[in-house]
Amino acid sequence: MNLPIKKQTVLITGAGRGLGSEIAKSFHREGAKVVINYRNSFESAKKLSDSLGENVILIKGDVREKDQVSSMQKELEKHNISVDSIIHNAINDFIFNGDQRKKIDTIEWKDFQNQIETTQKGLLNLLNIFTPNMKNNSFGRVITIGTNLFQNPVIPYHDYTAAKGGLLSLTRTAAIDLGQFNITVNMVSGGLLKITDASKGTPESVFEYISSITPLRKVTTTKEFSDAVLFFASPWSRAVTGQNLIVDGGLVLN
Repeated sequence: MNLPIKKQTVLITGAGRGLGSEIAKSFHREGAKVVINYRNSFESAKKLSDSLGENVILIKGDVREKDQVSSMQKELEKHNISVDSIIHNAINDFIFNGDQRKKIDTIEWKDFQNQIETTQKGLLNLLNIFTPNMKNNSFGRVITIGTNLFQNPVIPYHDYTAAKGGLLSLTRTAAIDLGQFNITVNMVSGGLLKITDASKGTPESVFEYISSITPLRKVTTTKEFSDAVLFFASPWSRAVTGQNLIVDGGLVLN
């Protein structure tokens, strides 16, 4: 079985703002029922939900806490909603500013843990809770959001990059376990995006530099990135799993 996007229910973590909200818009535009997950950003999540109108569910939950992910699933079940696809976009609070980042001699393990808890533990919780029903339906699409920094760490954001690198490993190992149930697990990785909540602190000079060394001569927008995410949820990717698609205008050639 392969569901077209317009017949899917898609859960997007961290969709209350930034890149997550743009991903929600892309899926909603293609006809999917969109579940907007948020942790603290109720006002912006509600504004997004209101702007999209029908086929939108707003649900609060911290993906770092398994009991909260379980509560999300039970709340959706009350409304006879079964999740077909998961986009794991949520990250812990982070600002991309190379001048203010913690250097290797000052960064601490707790900084790594803060990122790992949301990216890797968050994905594990989602897989624990939502894949049993996907198995029963013989269909599921899981898409994680990565970064090109673990291939080309032009700015060494140590904690963020390490967490996303581990997320790619978990994406691939999960793909092996889940493939027999027609559940694919893939990653879409971007570089610097214009503009997210995380990149709003990036100096304009950095955007200009990235544009100058990128083959397409521009910084990828959140809309361009979000539209690429659709591929892994669509029937066109039905034979693709465990892969990492880089969407950064050709800055990193994979």
